[in-house]
Amino acid sequence: MSLLQRGLMFVLAAGTLAIPASVPPDTRAGGRAAAPNVEPQTASVYTPADKEFYLTEDQMDFIRPGFKVVFGTVTDMAPGKKPSVEVTLLDQFDQPLDRLGAKTPGVISLRFIPATWDPATGYYDDLINSSNGNPSRDNTGKWEDLGDGKYKYTFATAMPNFDVNKPMTLAVTGSRNMVDYLGKTYYVNTFKDFVPATGAAATTWAVTTTAKCNACHDPIAGHGSNYREAKTCALCHNPNDMVGDLQPFDMGIWHRIHSSNLEDVGEITYPQAYLNNCEACHDAKQPQGTAFLTKPGANSCGGCHANIDFAAGVGHPAQADDSACANCHQPDSGQEFDASVKGAHVLLYDSKQLKGLKAEILSVTNVAPGQKPIVTFKLSDSTGALDPKPFGSNVNVLVAGPTTDYATWPSVRQNASGATFDGTNAVFSMNWTIPDDFKGSLTFAIECRRTVQVNGANYTEGAYNPLYTAAVTGTKVDRRVVVTESKCLACHDWLPLHGGQRVRVQECLLCHAPNGDDASRRPAGDVPESIQMARMIHRIHSGEELTQDYTVYGYGGTPYHFNEVVYPGDRRNCTACHASAATANLPMPKGALNVPTPRDYFTPQGPGTTACLGCHDTRDAAAHAYLNTAVFGEACGACHGANSEWSVAKVHAR
Repeated sequence: MSLLQRGLMFVLAAGTLAIPASVPPDTRAGGRAAAPNVEPQTASVYTPADKEFYLTEDQMDFIRPGFKVVFGTVTDMAPGKKPSVEVTLLDQFDQPLDRLGAKTPGVISLRFIPATWDPATGYYDDLINSSNGNPSRDNTGKWEDLGDGKYKYTFATAMPNFDVNKPMTLAVTGSRNMVDYLGKTYYVNTFKDFVPATGAAATTWAVTTTAKCNACHDPIAGHGSNYREAKTCALCHNPNDMVGDLQPFDMGIWHRIHSSNLEDVGEITYPQAYLNNCEACHDAKQPQGTAFLTKPGANSCGGCHANIDFAAGVGHPAQADDSACANCHQPDSGQEFDASVKGAHVLLYDSKQLKGLKAEILSVTNVAPGQKPIVTFKLSDSTGALDPKPFGSNVNVLVAGPTTDYATWPSVRQNASGATFDGTNAVFSMNWTIPDDFKGSLTFAIECRRTVQVNGANYTEGAYNPLYTAAVTGTKVDRRVVVTESKCLACHDWLPLHGGQRVRVQECLLCHAPNGDDASRRPAGDVPESIQMARMIHRIHSGEELTQDYTVYGYGGTPYHFNEVVYPGDRRNCTACHASAATANLPMPKGALNVPTPRDYFTPQGPGTTACLGCHDTRDAAAHAYLNTAVFGEACGACHGANSEWSVAKVHAR
């Protein structure tokens, strides 16, 4: 049997590994090791989110997962010479790999980028250019097999004139193609920082971290997926290599892409409220991480400030070059909203001019069936307690229940500005009666906002929404936490929704409940769209990948179209949003409700079906779910349950 034929026995079917369900857990990579000469505990590097986790010992033995490149000696890195580089190719467990894929599975392709580093300017200069003058890499040179996974590569390109006493980064990027064996490709970006004249180690670019990029991108992958480190991007995207017509593509390109000010990059949906959150991408903790403060320039700043022509003096005094920028734009003056870089980029919700509006629910009484709840709450800021009366229509109490899944929809929302205020606390008697047949717990929330002046302009300041659970019958049961707010904010940073009064993700569920839809906002007679949380968020983040339209009508009858959304991550990574893998598992917990979905292929849909068809919105997927739905419930967990052959974790493994 050929290597390829043997490998194809382990190929994925429909995106997941074809591994028998009878394989005992302790024989999988997540349980014990299988690669040769590997200590048993090393196999635990894989989790259920990894395809390798589901390999048997024999499969692990054959596939030899992972890919590493370790630099060895570099010689002839000098003007006019063709450098030679020694590299060792290893799997995840530091066992040698065959570059050609004959002795070990997976053909390995590598490319080399030598770039000098100028500490004074903070920019690289790629030493290899293509025939059209673009910065490039060397990958057509001569390979020599030194044995045991070690190779010597001699460049095809002779080096141009350069200062051998300047620090250099030699990058090797590439891949190990394991698609035929494991349904995936391994990528590497490895760097050797040294001084060519002496071979001594050197310090080079350290402006930000790839982790900053991957807070959203998961992972960042440029130019055919080979470039996966922020440092790799800096090797070419700099003022030395991006000249002439390429000038807009230097490091300012990242500003242009994220602010939609660059043509021919497709539709961009930047997920943050403000572009001026510099530290969303810049890592100030890195050795050169304050470059965004100390090196202002027309190209980088103009990436966001696209209405300014620095050379022509449009929107800004004319500047021949960047030499005078720092004269006015000092790093940090200590003031807000001035010409300093930090001051000019103050995020409104972080401004010191805000007094910090806060809302608290202190207690809820009168919560038996047939009673009208009494909510004791407190509004305050840095000046002390606040009377709710001046807030008028902008302070409200919300109620939804039961907490097993919010069935009361629309959720109860009553204005609380008339609450009795004793100078510290407010007591609000609701004009809503808990149904006599209600069972379980209720969630109470407060929405509160006010208009204040920040930097001379009106700003809506919203309080973080407090949540309070009260037991109507039995013991108190909090609403389950499916999504971690910090994971949402890792990409979004801040979510001031619906006029800035709803800023807590868990509060969204009170309205975006199973029975929620946009009927009250749509044109009369139009079929409503579900706004249930799982369906809505999955559809929004699927965006351009959807086969169906997903449009929701909001306040004022405004339609919001989400099919243009470009999600920068990998939708298979459920825990990018979910609190844990368990909260993304099937079957759904007891008490979860069906969801009316009149604009989909069938309605209603079970709670698990709703979530899954949020991403998998094709007719085929809908038919599959429909055929596995009975009048008394859905059968999703039978095949996709936590320990089943086609579990959610396994089919989403990467």
